Amino acid sequence: MSYPLRSRISLALVKKQLPRLMTADPAGELPDGLHVAIVGSGSPLPDVRRGTPCAAIIVNGKIFVVDAGEGASETMARMQLAPGRIEAVLMTHFHSDHIGGLGTVNLQRWVADGDRPALPVIGPEGTDRLVNGLNEAYALDRSYRVGHHGPDVVTPDNGAMDARVFSIPEGEDSMVVLEDDGLTVTAFVVQHPPIEPALGYRFDYKGRSAVISGDTNYSPTLIEAARDTDLLVHDALSTELLMMVSDAARDAGLPARSQILADVPDYHATAPEAADAAREAGAGALAITHIVPPLPLKGLEAIFLGDAEERFDGPLWLARDGDLYSLPAGGGELKRSNLISRR
Repeated sequence: MSYPLRSRISLALVKKQLPRLMTADPAGELPDGLHVAIVGSGSPLPDVRRGTPCAAIIVNGKIFVVDAGEGASETMARMQLAPGRIEAVLMTHFHSDHIGGLGTVNLQRWVADGDRPALPVIGPEGTDRLVNGLNEAYALDRSYRVGHHGPDVVTPDNGAMDARVFSIPEGEDSMVVLEDDGLTVTAFVVQHPPIEPALGYRFDYKGRSAVISGDTNYSPTLIEAARDTDLLVHDALSTELLMMVSDAARDAGLPARSQILADVPDYHATAPEAADAAREAGAGALAITHIVPPLPLKGLEAIFLGDAEERFDGPLWLARDGDLYSLPAGGGELKRSNLISRR
């Protein structure tokens, strides 16, 4: 077959770039420290700029995923985060936008490195139901892949996830759920009624710390858990913008959708409330994620933030998919980059 000149040039360019793309490993190249990558910074509402909730904490070249919304594995691939580096997934709660991509995150890890032990999924009561259901849903798919590629390539016993359930003791608000090579992960209770339990996670490593809020309203337990953290990653919404969307749904003859949107503000903080939490916790920096509703125009960002920047005087960002926040071990300035836009 004869290709036109443009096609031959394109083929040559791709052939030249493939080795670099195949060997890219930004997680393995990061310096010693605590690194927080935002995989999904949006919400269940469709958003071309932001995926559903997921974060990846990187320490010692190991990736610890917090929640796995739909599209998480695809965005991690765009960020060139190698799925074989994933050590565990930690669940905050079981809303659909936090679990929709868990099956493919596990699948990509398994086929990337079939010799690794089954993926631990660590979370509160209900984690076993989630994991068992997904393992059954993917059972046929696993059998097809083993049959096609062979057990030497994809080890059958490693394809199903391993649920590890914990319960915070009665009367306590937090507990350590993971310790790994100098990293300590602490789960803590947040307020996301009527969901119970709903959790956030704090990561401590070599004098640096980062806190992932999960979904919560303004929460005293989060403030306590985030005390003096270097980085607080907090969900937030804009009541004003969300009610505008709710009103538009009602006017379009969609009363159920309108009511669902109107119900959302009572279990999420606003950006100013997230700023209050960061200030009261003494956080060094604040990244706002789980952004509701989508912000298709940059001018809407100021409306979303309200007076948040007046309430918190540290660095404050609206997180984007691909954002990487790096905290060098032992101290030093937080460095912010993006693993998608830099390519």
